[in-house]
Formats: sequence, C-alpha cells, structure tokens
Amino acid sequence: MIQSHVTDRALELQHQFQTAKPFKHVAIDNFLDAAACESLLADFPAFDPEKARNELGQIGAKAVNERLSGISPAYRSFYEYINSKPFLEHLSELTGVPDLIADATLFGGGTHENRDGQSLDVHIDFNIDERRMLHRRLNLLIYLNKEWESEWGGDIELHSDPRNPIANQVTSFKPMFNRAVIFETNEYSWHGFKRIVLPPEKKHLSRRSLSIYLYTKDRPAEEIVAPHTTFYVAAPMPGNIKAGHTLSQEDVTQLTILMASRDGLLGMYQNLLIEKEQRLRNFMSAHQDGLIDHNVILGSRSWRMLMALHRIRYNLTQFFKRKGGH
Repeated sequence: MIQSHVTDRALELQHQFQTAKPFKHVAIDNFLDAAACESLLADFPAFDPEKARNELGQIGAKAVNERLSGISPAYRSFYEYINSKPFLEHLSELTGVPDLIADATLFGGGTHENRDGQSLDVHIDFNIDERRMLHRRLNLLIYLNKEWESEWGGDIELHSDPRNPIANQVTSFKPMFNRAVIFETNEYSWHGFKRIVLPPEKKHLSRRSLSIYLYTKDRPAEEIVAPHTTFYVAAPMPGNIKAGHTLSQEDVTQLTILMASRDGLLGMYQNLLIEKEQRLRNFMSAHQDGLIDHNVILGSRSWRMLMALHRIRYNLTQFFKRKGGH
C-alpha cells in the first residue's frame, strides 16, 4: 500500500529522517496508494462517545478505534498490511531502525478522530510495551483530511523542549490527506497539537488520522530507561497575556481551558502515584505473608537490573554484528 515513489526514495528519506530536528522525523506526502487511502477515508468510523474517554475517564472530543479489522474490508486489508513483513521492512528502510515489530492489538493506535475544541498537550509517549517487554521506537501518523487550515489548530507539532518555552524550537505539519509523519519515540520526542477551533461554517469537520506504533526488542543502550507512562506538559501562558493587556472573553476562555488542562494533568499523575504506592504496599504485604506475587509490582531496583541486562544484551549484539561484518 505504500506507494512506489516513496519506497524508491528510501535512502533519501532515511537521510532526512536521521538528520531532522528537533528529533528524527520525516513527512511524506502521497504516502499510501491513492485508491486505498480514499477507501480508508470513505469507511472512517462514525464518532463513538464510548471510544472517546480520556485519561481521566471523561468523555471528550477524541475518539480512538483500535479494532481496525472490524471496521470494513478496506480496513481489514490495511490492518493485515501494517502487520506484514514487507510493511515493516519498508519502515526500516525509510528510517534506518532495524528489526521493527508490529503491535497486532494496536494499543493506543488505530483511527483517531479529534473534534472541534480538542487539543493534545505536548508529551512523550510510554516507552515500553510491558506486555511483551518491547521498546517503542516509531510513531507513524497518516492523515485523512482533505480540507484543513493551520489557523484552525490541529497541526502536529514536534518540540525540542516544551518545558522551556523561550528556547523551545517547534516544527509543525498540517494534517493533510495522505500525508504521513514518521518520528522516533524516545525521552525527548515531544509532540502534540494546539486546540482545534473551527469556523462556524466548518464545525462539521473533524481531524482524522491513523496511528501506528512500532517496536523493537532492543534499542541503543544510552536510550534505555525504566518503563514509564506517557508524560504530558501543560501548555504555557499565551504570548498575548502580558502586563497592560486587557483580557477579552476569548482570553478568559483560553485561560480557563489551560487551567482545567493543567489541573487535570496534576490529578491524573496524583492518581497514578497513589496507585503505584498501593501496588507497593500490596507487594510488601504479600512479601511479609510469604505470598509474593511477582505480577503485583516490579520495583525500581528490579527495573534497573532488567534495564542493565537489556543494555548488556544490546552491546553484545552490536559487538557480534560488527565482528561478523569485518
């Protein structure tokens, strides 16, 4: 399904990917076969509120459908393709990341639909699929919007350092039809998009995309850290809010949304901390009672040991690859 004009330029696109800033990425237009992409747009699933629950359990304006194979025959063919060896080999050729592994469950991926008012706080993604102990390495986003303007928000943004707004460098791409954006996943691959604000006559539109996440068994030793969840950074104060500025109703609305987002993130991370502490207490209680269940929790010391073993295995693998190539 990836068009031949893309695969024929694999080395050129890999160079773009490897040298891009603020981190490795590449944007490719007319990525999929045109007819296949039209079918994916035509069969895009209707917005389902039950698939629109956010990290806080609230129904929002973003719906995610991970079960692509059940949407339509076109989506079933696409699902089979993105889990195939040729697809994974093409992505390795386009990025230089070897031995990619698909996720048949499409955890967190699939179809993404974002409606008016939705945003995506800048974040880095979870780094380990703990079900299979695989490293998350690439995000492939394919956009399905034939009509979109940057002033509506929703452009995918890649950030160098969102925690330092003054020094932060941002590269952005409009989410246009059949455009693919591929980027690495690591501890500084910050990305997100600004709140979608559609004109009154365009409220029927939504931001539609396909999200595919790819993994490997190993990764460079210097990039290995203990498993973590997705980390979000709340948006900074709007640039027009400064001394002497009189707040408009739009300013107040924007500040209210920003504060609600920041409070929501704080609440989410507090709940995660409480859950982690409870798992630790359960583990300690089971240990004291002689009923240790190693599936309850894996402590930080164990994770450090596990990650050290990962580094040793990776270094040995690289050594024997180099030795075998001489």
